[in-house]
Amino acid sequence: MKEVTDGRRPTRRARPVRRWAAYATCAWTLAGYGTLKLYWALGGTALTSSAPLPRSGREELVAQTPGTMAGHWISVGLVLLGALAALATVRSWGQVLPRRLLTVPMWITGALMVLRACGALGFGFVGDAMVLTGVLHVDPPDAEIARHLSRVDLLLWSPYFLVWGLLWGATAWATPRRPAR
Repeated sequence: MKEVTDGRRPTRRARPVRRWAAYATCAWTLAGYGTLKLYWALGGTALTSSAPLPRSGREELVAQTPGTMAGHWISVGLVLLGALAALATVRSWGQVLPRRLLTVPMWITGALMVLRACGALGFGFVGDAMVLTGVLHVDPPDAEIARHLSRVDLLLWSPYFLVWGLLWGATAWATPRRPAR
């Protein structure tokens, strides 16, 4: 195994980690979130009634309002951009982009997703646990749906966003430094 002494180029051992993180981030982005958003943009309705949104947002999602549908298509575009950004960290065509142009948005995206998963941005492990244990009071008309949404979020969405955020962080961290020109 070739070791590098200048400290700027990764060893052969680091390359598979970098590739794994980038490809896993790309796959998680496209296969999970991207597929769901494309499905919704094309008129699908699965999982819309259990999306962790306020009542008005869920009603708009189920009703497929023009604004909601436009949001889905914007999300599909952002998913494609994100998948390309992840691939740019390990593909030769990505070498033309400045490293910071790739990594700064990745760090920010990863951090926001982890915060969302933990509950710092509303829904997440903490908020869901508070609803399910009764620490967070929900008015009676909305109590049952709030418990249902918290269970779905706790078992599906929060873990998904946690893994996705960690993958973005791993991809940003593993992005190689560009050689000085």
